[in-house]
Amino acid sequence: MTTERQHPRDRGIDRTPTHRQLSKQPWSGLELRVPNDRSRESLISFVECVLVELTHADVGAEYRSSNVWGVKLTQYIAADTVGERFEKRHYDERLGWHEQTMSRQDVRDELINRLARPASLAMNQSHTHPVEEPDTFRVKPTWQLRTGRRTSKR
Repeated sequence: MTTERQHPRDRGIDRTPTHRQLSKQPWSGLELRVPNDRSRESLISFVECVLVELTHADVGAEYRSSNVWGVKLTQYIAADTVGERFEKRHYDERLGWHEQTMSRQDVRDELINRLARPASLAMNQSHTHPVEEPDTFRVKPTWQLRTGRRTSKR
């Protein structure tokens, strides 16, 4: 009589080492649409994960909303290495870019409130032609974030 312990090769176990996919970063799944069906506790946990990634990786978070007047973006990027200060960049197609520095607690509260909205600002039905796409929030590499600064090509 044989046991599984005696014949591991018969169970189809692949003995080659597995390599982590470089394209799948820990923050790559941090994305959410507004409105969503998450509980407040789940949103708090989600926001805390986002803030940790902003502090420890070269990433930023972007909240995107479209409406009849155009796109509005709000971006958050760590302003220090300890995660206590964040740079908030807000873009409105009509007004341009505005930047400010915020505390971790203020960013946390703002994100939780924004992600907990029962309706997307973009889907406001008070306009004659409302936008039907929900607001989106996602973490992405800082080089993918839009900025108001012009960069020169070398």
